Amino acid sequence: MNRHCLRLLARNGVPGGSIQLKPWRARFAFSSCCMHSSSRQMATSASSCNMDWSDSSDFDIKASVLIATASLFFASTLSDGSTKCESRKTADRPTPSSVGKEDFESVFVYSDVDKLPVYTMDEVSFNDGTNGRSIWMTYGGIVYDVTDFIANHPGGSEKIIMAAGSAIEPFWHTYRQHFASDLPMRLMEHMAIGRLDPADQDKIDEQMAVLQEDDPYAREPARHKALKIHSDTPMNAETPTRLLTKSYLTPTSLFYIRHHHPVPFLSEKDIHDYRLKIDLAALGKGVRSFSLDDIRKMEKVEVVATLQCSGNRRSGFNSFQRTSGTPWGQGAISTAKFGGVRLRDLLKLAGLDDPIAAQEKQGIEHVRFHGMDGMMASIGIEKASNPYGDVIVCYEMNGELLPRDHGFPLRIIVPGYAAVRSVKWLEKIEVSPTEADGPWQRGLNYKTLPPCITDAKNIDLRQMPSMTEASLFSGITTMKRVDDNAPQPGDRVTVRANGWAWAGGGRNIVRVDVTGDDGKTWATAKLKQGKEQRFGRAWAWVFWECDVPAVVSESGTVSLASKAVDMAFNVQPEKSDHTWNVRGLGNNSWYRAQTRVA
Repeated sequence: MNRHCLRLLARNGVPGGSIQLKPWRARFAFSSCCMHSSSRQMATSASSCNMDWSDSSDFDIKASVLIATASLFFASTLSDGSTKCESRKTADRPTPSSVGKEDFESVFVYSDVDKLPVYTMDEVSFNDGTNGRSIWMTYGGIVYDVTDFIANHPGGSEKIIMAAGSAIEPFWHTYRQHFASDLPMRLMEHMAIGRLDPADQDKIDEQMAVLQEDDPYAREPARHKALKIHSDTPMNAETPTRLLTKSYLTPTSLFYIRHHHPVPFLSEKDIHDYRLKIDLAALGKGVRSFSLDDIRKMEKVEVVATLQCSGNRRSGFNSFQRTSGTPWGQGAISTAKFGGVRLRDLLKLAGLDDPIAAQEKQGIEHVRFHGMDGMMASIGIEKASNPYGDVIVCYEMNGELLPRDHGFPLRIIVPGYAAVRSVKWLEKIEVSPTEADGPWQRGLNYKTLPPCITDAKNIDLRQMPSMTEASLFSGITTMKRVDDNAPQPGDRVTVRANGWAWAGGGRNIVRVDVTGDDGKTWATAKLKQGKEQRFGRAWAWVFWECDVPAVVSESGTVSLASKAVDMAFNVQPEKSDHTWNVRGLGNNSWYRAQTRVA
């Protein structure tokens, strides 16, 4: 176990025996102390933390030690054996970047809980941000002043403000991504200002006990065991590198998964009664509803498209400076053949006869998509109505019924755009003069701030566009020596590399270059599957292969790097430091990989 936790246990007189923890506290405490990346990994890693689970199959219910003290009370013994109690100044505004720079060995010097003032829930509720008041929240019996953090909340200020003046346990019961890393804890450590009256915390615990009886994740779909899971509630999993280019169309079961919420479950009756609403009220034409049968009777089209999470390769940014969000490798990208109906055809059937006139005469600029899970995003009407834009309302994936994990019964597919615009579990499409509301369109979530900005409090996000058309990317998936010589450090060997490349906006990949000596020399890859896509409508990736001369290092490895070039002759930048952003979006620097050859 983390030695800070052990010190806390000894300091608080807690023996190593078993103790019951509230499940929501157990999740957070264990993720904080043992620093693992998902609840599934936490459970399987318990032995490495020397934790004795009385029931290893029920991680959420039981924990063997009182590690909650570490994550909730924020006190610690110093390295010299002494103790120190000091109030953390609320003026120290925490951001994901700033806490990422902290030395974890010195993080645990915080207010002794017994020294903090006690507040009632009425006092907390008063501080809800209205009329210029501060914004307080509680968690696990601790009161936090989050006023200065609101703008930097990775999920967007709209989400966190929902808990203003209240307890966050009910929200985290659904938004369990907070338990997937140490970041929430390390941010909160700087914001603790007091204790919640125990009587009020008891009421919260009673409320949570009722919520626990109805687990929103109880009906999640089964997933392929090969997926690399970052968090399982909600599910965020990437396609393993070794399988990424095994087939041009990613098998549906191996297609990466990016969820913000539990997967909606529809009964047979729900499916029978399902209606997709097309809202043209902004044009004075009201709302039309379409059943699944109505939609399937329309002309079917198929589009082969690559979808990529905007945070793909975020882990590469983190090696430079910490960001917030899932630390994806290169596997948050996949390709499928999607079947459905053209969005423009459906809009026309609903009454949008002339999108150009609707834009120029009636001010319609956006088409909004609403998901059953509360997700909202939008695209410009130009893309939505473009006959060559290939935006579809999708009900099939790789020739089969759209799976629940990927949007059943319907989802939007917006080829060439960041995948967040391809809203799943679609329930309404709406034309509007303005873009979609909510954190996924207007908040910090999908806005790329400049590298110099680590604190969004004084940034007017309304002036910054949200991510739409994707940039230019490539990756290396396999490497193998071609010759049979026994190389020595400094020798040159030939390595056969395979990988993928993709550009947003339908821009064709025209070249992929690969280097084995850090850019001194380059080899041009042979483009393979995907190279014959229509000009300007290349919605899917290209596979490539390249024999690369590479220099053997002292450790017997070679290092390769790939960079793609698209039809506009954009080229990937060498490094990620000048494209770094606090949300870790759009890392498209050279893709680097190593393999042992000697």
